[in-house]
Amino acid sequence: MPSTPKEPVPTETASMHIAARAEDRLHLWRQMWARRRKRAVTVVPFRGYGTTEQVRVLCRVLLTKVPKRGSREAQKFARRAESVRGWRSFVSVPVKNAEVSVEIEGVVHRVTADRGGVVDITLPIRLAPGAHKVRIQSEDSEIAEAEVNIAPDHTQFGLISDVDDTVMVTALPRPFLAFWNAFVLNEHARVPTYGMSVLLNRLTRKETGMPVIYLSTGAWNVAPTLRRFLSRNLYPIGSMLLTDWGPTHDRWFRSGREHKEKQLERLANEFPRVKWILVGDDGQHDEVIYTEFEKNHPENVAAVCIRQLSTSEAVLAGGRKKGLAKSLHGGAPWVYGGDGASLYDQLVSLGFLEPRT
Repeated sequence: MPSTPKEPVPTETASMHIAARAEDRLHLWRQMWARRRKRAVTVVPFRGYGTTEQVRVLCRVLLTKVPKRGSREAQKFARRAESVRGWRSFVSVPVKNAEVSVEIEGVVHRVTADRGGVVDITLPIRLAPGAHKVRIQSEDSEIAEAEVNIAPDHTQFGLISDVDDTVMVTALPRPFLAFWNAFVLNEHARVPTYGMSVLLNRLTRKETGMPVIYLSTGAWNVAPTLRRFLSRNLYPIGSMLLTDWGPTHDRWFRSGREHKEKQLERLANEFPRVKWILVGDDGQHDEVIYTEFEKNHPENVAAVCIRQLSTSEAVLAGGRKKGLAKSLHGGAPWVYGGDGASLYDQLVSLGFLEPRT
């Protein structure tokens, strides 16, 4: 990779939304400011997934402050990417259209990040089932390593889980949720949903090597904190599919529901023989999204688990959609419960899971 960084080049087009053009100009100014102050290009890797014929690689390229050698911060974080956590992930400058090299099993691919510095690319490559390391570098950054899980060809089941109000209790009005999770709380302060980690771990025991996906409308900025929360509370290791805040090419704000629908469709195409176990809550759109997915891909749904929010949680979340899906969904079993233990017991009674031993 070239050692001398190039000045970012604006790519505004007349067809882009005015808010997106304004955001691009702001990012351009921030990149120029950061490079003049010798901020370092940093690759923040995320866990990917794939089949034996292709792999999905995920990372984010940022300009970050380099801790002084010998400082307490430098000693605390062995690698630069590890320091990009909490509020630092939001003040760090994304590198728009960054050129990135991705090395997998000795094969190097050249890819380009998007407007927000995010790389989300599917690469054709034959890999054996199991975990593999991907080496990622942009310009003169440190080489970051991301793990990818390759599912066996005979995989029958996969797990997709929502995050907010599903694996963690938020109990906040939706307008404040993103701000609170991003800037106020860390992984130590977030509260896991009772019994949900046990449920998800039991579900992953149905098959060795099954893909595990955490599908959320949260921003990529919170990915490092979310990863630590899942690990600290013993949730199964999986890939995170998040989104980016701010305007798009054609609208002021991104649609969280559209993000989930597109990712589900993509997963159905990438794993056409896999039956997904879908886990969500009844506070917003999960029931409707899962119902539509089942209608369009009945062969790709094994079961649906919906966590029922308490009355206070439902009010803060903006309402409850309970009952709508029951009148629409088809053959896959749907279970409802206030926590993971209740959902687990119902799946056992239906014969979908083995009882505890």
